[in-house]
Amino acid sequence: MITCPWCGTSYVEFQSNCKNCGGPLPPPVQTEHPAGGGTPDQAPYPPPAPPPPPRTISSAYTWRLMATDGLSIAAGVLAMVGFIFGIVGLGLTAGIITAFVGLPFALLGLVLLGGGMVLGYQRYQEKHKIVTVLQSGQTTRGQVLAVDENLSVAINNRHPWTIRYGFVYNGQSWEGTVSTLNTPGPALAPGQPAWVLYMPDSPDQNAIYPHP
Repeated sequence: MITCPWCGTSYVEFQSNCKNCGGPLPPPVQTEHPAGGGTPDQAPYPPPAPPPPPRTISSAYTWRLMATDGLSIAAGVLAMVGFIFGIVGLGLTAGIITAFVGLPFALLGLVLLGGGMVLGYQRYQEKHKIVTVLQSGQTTRGQVLAVDENLSVAINNRHPWTIRYGFVYNGQSWEGTVSTLNTPGPALAPGQPAWVLYMPDSPDQNAIYPHP
C-alpha cells in the first residue's frame, strides 16, 4: 500500500503521480532482510530525494493547504458571518421602520465580508507560493526543529500540527513551518533529517518534502 504524502490518498500499486492532487509519489523503499532470516530493517529516513524540477504538483493543491491553515479557516468564517450580517441588514433596511437597525447590520456585514475576503486572498497567495516551491524549488538537506499541536483550532475534530524545520543556504540558517492535520510520526520528530525545497533567489520561500 502506497500513501500519497501530499493528500493521503492510498494506492495498491506504485505510480509516479497522485491522481487526486497531482503530487509526486516517492518510489517504494526496498528493505533488505538480514542474513539468516528475521525481520527486515526499517526503511531509512529521509525518504528518497525529490525529483529534479519542474515537478508535477497540481495547482489545486493550494486549496488543500488552505484547508489545514487556521488563518485561512478564520478568513472563511469571517466572510461567512459578514455575508449573513449583510443579508440580514439589507432585509431590515428594506423596511423603513427598521432601517436604523438594518443599516448598522449591513455596514458591519460589509466590513466583516471584506476583511474575510482580504485575509483569505492573502492566505491563498501564501499557500500558492508553497506550491510554486514544491514545483520548482531546489533541494537541500535540513532538519526538523520542533513539532507542536495547535489545540486552539479543530478541523473535523482534529487539531492541526505545526512542524518547524531549518536548513543552511549560502552559509546562512533559514527556517520554515508547515501545517498538517496528519499526526507526525517518528520520522518527523525534532532532530530528524528532512528534505527541504527552496527558491535560490528567495530562500525564505521554502517547503519541507514530502508535505506531511
